[in-house]
Amino acid sequence: MLRVSFHIGIVVFLTLLSQVGGIAWLVAVAFRWRLLVFTALYAGLSVSVLFLAPQFGRVALPCLTDETLRVQPWVFCALNRQYVVPELRDVLVDAASDVAARHPGSVTVVLDAGFPFFDGFPLLPHLSHDDGRKADIALYYQKGGAYLTGTTRSPIGYFAFEQGPSACPPARATMRWDMRFLQPLWPDYTLEPERTRLALQLLASDGRVGRIFIEPHLKTRLQVAHPKVRFQGCRAARHDDHIHVELTR
Repeated sequence: MLRVSFHIGIVVFLTLLSQVGGIAWLVAVAFRWRLLVFTALYAGLSVSVLFLAPQFGRVALPCLTDETLRVQPWVFCALNRQYVVPELRDVLVDAASDVAARHPGSVTVVLDAGFPFFDGFPLLPHLSHDDGRKADIALYYQKGGAYLTGTTRSPIGYFAFEQGPSACPPARATMRWDMRFLQPLWPDYTLEPERTRLALQLLASDGRVGRIFIEPHLKTRLQVAHPKVRFQGCRAARHDDHIHVELTR
């Protein structure tokens, strides 16, 4: 019974993490070389998903390419978290292309987006990435005044926060993690304001975009005054390490 519960737990965990990982583990359990079989099956399923996702109204964003828009780090692509509806892909490609046209050599980095199948399937730990209509964009960074192409401060793009004032009171039941113990570990990069401001302006002026979440202190710092650019609330995760973009309804 304990062994069955263990495998059920792995199936649930892998399904929540990558949507198709649980299927690969269910099959692999029957084989002696379980991890090897799982790896091969998971890789095969992930490749197949690229061709199946359009049947569910989703397309993959480009991963680890030299284009002006790409998903990184590789783990988001490996976990099948780079899928969006075609309209959102077009929005992101257009904005990234415009940023690169204004600032040649610029790369817009997408972090978590969505899974390839089924509306309503949660993309944990996000509260709303469940329909392919939302995606997170990394902030743009510089060092010593020089733009860092396609670079994030943390290995996964999240949890390297830009510090600033907040009106949110301390609370235990919240996803507003400060991750203070991690902050000294990140490289000494600073926010590149021109590209970040331009990206926000381009997205906000796009009629296909409904809402953009970013911390109020960054909105003030970047001088972006647009009603679509708003605060996500004190219960949600901090948004001074990335920009949340979602389509209009």
